[in-house]
Amino acid sequence: MSRVDPVPHYTLRQLAAFVAVAEWGSIAGAADVLSMSQSAVSSSITELERALGARLCIRRRARGVQLTPTGEGVLERARLLLHQAGELQADASAEAGEVVGRVKVGCYPSLGPTVLPPLLEGFIRTHPRVQLDFHEDDQNHLSAQLESGELDVAVMYVLELRPGLGTVVIGQRNPMVLLPAAHPLAADGGPIRLRDLGDEPMVLLDSPPSSNHGLGVCRAAGITPNIVYRTRNFETSRAFVGRGLGWTLLLSRPRRDITYEGLEIAVRGITDPVPEPVDVVVAWKDGALLSRAAREFLTFAAGQFVPPHVQKQLYFERVVE
Repeated sequence: MSRVDPVPHYTLRQLAAFVAVAEWGSIAGAADVLSMSQSAVSSSITELERALGARLCIRRRARGVQLTPTGEGVLERARLLLHQAGELQADASAEAGEVVGRVKVGCYPSLGPTVLPPLLEGFIRTHPRVQLDFHEDDQNHLSAQLESGELDVAVMYVLELRPGLGTVVIGQRNPMVLLPAAHPLAADGGPIRLRDLGDEPMVLLDSPPSSNHGLGVCRAAGITPNIVYRTRNFETSRAFVGRGLGWTLLLSRPRRDITYEGLEIAVRGITDPVPEPVDVVVAWKDGALLSRAAREFLTFAAGQFVPPHVQKQLYFERVVE
C-alpha cells in the first residue's frame, strides 16, 4: 500500500484569510475583500497560527497588521498552495480542452484604448469561461504589481522594463509627431524634422515611460522642447493639439486622426534621425507559476502579432495573386 501524507491541520480558507490580511494590511480590509466578518477573519488567522505552531502577524490596534519574519516566509508558500488549489478546481470543473479561471491583466493607459479591446474581445470569444480582471496604471506600478503577484500579466511598452520580467511581443509602434491640422508643417503629408518645430509649445505625455522616451527622441534630434503643457492622459494630449495649443509626440494612434471634439489633427513621421520602433509586449514575472488561463492568454496574445517583414511579404503575395 502506498504511503499517504498526513492531512494538514490548517484549511484553505485559513490560508486565504492570511493572504488577504497580508495583502491589505488589516483585518478590516481582508474582511471586505473576502466578504467575511472581521471576527471570522481574525479567528481564521488565530486557528492558522495554532495549526502551524507559529506567530504569523502582529495585530496593532488602529495601525493594521504587520507580518512576522515567519509570516513573511509562510506568505509565499500560502499563495502557491492557493494557486494550485484554484488550478485543481478550474481544471476539474472544465470540460475536455476547455480553459476556465481568472486572469488579472494590467495595461499602460495609452495602450488601453488602442491595443487592449481587440485583444480582450478575441480572447474572451475563444475562451468564454475565463474571467479577465483589468487594471490601468503607469509602467512603474504595473511592474511592481507583477512582482507582487497582484497582476498575472500586463500589456506595456518594452521601454524601461525592470529586470526579472518575461515578455512576448504583440506589436510595434513608431514614434509620431501630432500637429494641429492647420499647422504649416502638416501640409505636404510627409515626415518632418523635429528641429523645424523650433521653440513652438509642446504638450508632453508625462507618464513613464512615454515621457522619457519622447524627450529622448527630441535629444536625438538635437532639440530641447519647449514644454508648455504636461498631461498623464493620452487623449488630453491629442485634444490640446487639436485646439492648436501645441504639438506632441506619441507612440499610439487611433484609427481616425480626430479628437473627442471632432477636431482634425495631423500625424507625421520623424526624420533626422528616424527613431527606432518600440515593441508592445505582454509581460509577466519571470519564474511565476502562471495559471493555465494566464498561459493561454500569453499564447493568444503572441499569436495576434504579425512582424512588419511578414506583413510586407503577405502584402506582396496578395499583389502577385
